[in-house]
Order: sequence, then C-alpha cells, then structure tokens
Amino acid sequence: MKNVFRGFTIGFASLLLVFSFPHDSFARMFKFSGGPSGGTFQYYASAISTLAKKNKINVLSSSSGGSIENIRLTDSGKTNFSVAYSGHVFQARNGMMKGDAKKYENVLAVAYFYGAPAQLIVRAGSGITSAKQLAGKRVGVGNAGSGAAANAELFFTELGIWDKIDRNFLGYREAAGAFGNNQLDAFWVFVGFPNASVLEAAMQNKIDLVDVYKDAEGAGVFKKYPYFAKVVIPANTYKGVATSTNTFQDSTLWVANSKVDADTVYNLLKATFSKEGLAYMVSVHKSAKAMSVENGTKGIITPLHPGAEKFWKEMGVLK
Repeated sequence: MKNVFRGFTIGFASLLLVFSFPHDSFARMFKFSGGPSGGTFQYYASAISTLAKKNKINVLSSSSGGSIENIRLTDSGKTNFSVAYSGHVFQARNGMMKGDAKKYENVLAVAYFYGAPAQLIVRAGSGITSAKQLAGKRVGVGNAGSGAAANAELFFTELGIWDKIDRNFLGYREAAGAFGNNQLDAFWVFVGFPNASVLEAAMQNKIDLVDVYKDAEGAGVFKKYPYFAKVVIPANTYKGVATSTNTFQDSTLWVANSKVDADTVYNLLKATFSKEGLAYMVSVHKSAKAMSVENGTKGIITPLHPGAEKFWKEMGVLK
C-alpha cells in the first residue's frame, strides 16, 4: 500500500511540475540550416540561433551544402529555416531548377540578409583577366549542391566553358587551402565580402579578382537571369587587390517552411531586426551592415511567409 501511495505521490508531483513551468520550457526546437564551414551562410544561421535563444525561442543552427540543399531541406520540413539565394528560390518554386522540374512551393521568404556577389580568385601575375581563360584550368566551384556551385555552373555554362574546366567541388575553406597549395588555379565564391576564405588566400598568396561582370554581360547572362544585379568590390577589400572589381550579385534571403507558425516567424524577425539584434548581426559578420528594416524585403521576388508579411506590414515596409 505504501508503494502504491508513493507512486501516486510521484505522479501527482510530476503533473504539478508540468503545469507549474511556463509553456516556453516545453517549446519545440526549430532547425536553421546555414551552409558549409567557413561560409557566410553559417555565420547567419548561428547568429540568429543565438538571438532566438536570448528571446526564449529554441533554434538550433546546422551546417549544410548551401542554397540548393537548403531549399530542398526547407521544402521537405527537414529544416524549418535556412539561407538561400533569391534566384534559386524563384527557380525552385517555379520548377526551373536544372534537372529538377519539381515546384518547391513550401519555401517562403522571410527577410533580406545581404547581396551575395560572385568572386573569382586567381593568382596575381597569372595573366588571367577573363573567366574564359580558365578553360583547361583547375577551378574550385563550391560544394556540390551549394548555391555557389549552382551559380558557377550557370555562369560558366553561359560562357561555354563549364565542360572545359577541371571542376573541383570544394567548400570555400577547402578551396582556399587547395589554392594555397597550388592544387587550384582559381576558385569561385558566391558570398558577401570580405569573405574569410578569400582573406586567408590573400594572406598566403598574391591574388587578383577577375571582372566577371564584363564576362557575364557579354554572354547575355543578365537578360536571361534578371535577378542578378551589378556590384563593385572596393579596392583593398582583400590584401594586394588595389583596384575596384566589377561583379554581379544575387540577394541572400532568410527562408522558412510554410508550416512554421506565423507567431514564431514574427517573433524571430522582431528579435533580429531590433536595434540590439542588428548590432549583434554586424558583430558576427560585417556583411550584415546591409540588413535594416528599410531593406527588409529587398531582392524578394517570391511569396512571403505570413509571419513575415505581418511583421513587414507593421514596420511600414509593405502596404
């Protein structure tokens, strides 16, 4: 009888604990997919995870292959939030991805992060001034399944040399290391500047940046893919590169699965785009200087998540 009473007491106490603790203590865990190690995507996923936890929202950041993989993970619900390029979201939602006619309609935009410019790194003194000169050369093009690799394929295909370069599917950090060891003639990143891996490469070697805007314009890339925009990488962004370099960029976006509840998205945006939240984002990565309430929906050409729509309307960004 004593054991029965003891069991009843323990069970009743457990029930009391459930009702005594706030609901937040039992909130679900949300997953935020960033990108490869050393890439800017991962900095953003980790930063928002930290801000979320400070605001009692459980968000776990995780690495991934990048934009294309993130779109698939988000659409399937295997991750709740991720970072992706606006152009890839547009292609995915409209069944335009290469070799994949599926429409990824569960991927909804949340906010603009920063512009992601193409950066093509070669050795100073190599004589390479155009991407077309990389035919027959060893080129790091980004992780397989990443947005960088997808945009590299798009760019080099339009130039007619995708099948003529020795493609190496390496993440940024691995590519910088291989470049430093003379295992690559060039490597491509598609990310905000300054990029840590390019900074590292510039410390180990004398580098140059190729004017890929000129190449892309000549190949008609911007007429075919209107979501790209011109941008200039300022002189001295990287050690030894003393002149400005023209390039093109896509917009990097925060996206969410359509089934994530609107309140969670709204509250995460409120925390991230507060004065303190934006200051923290900049402290994590300088490219976050592009983030602001005014720029909140910049570069977004696909549907917004309901929670984001509510937030941006309250902020006066949307009518």
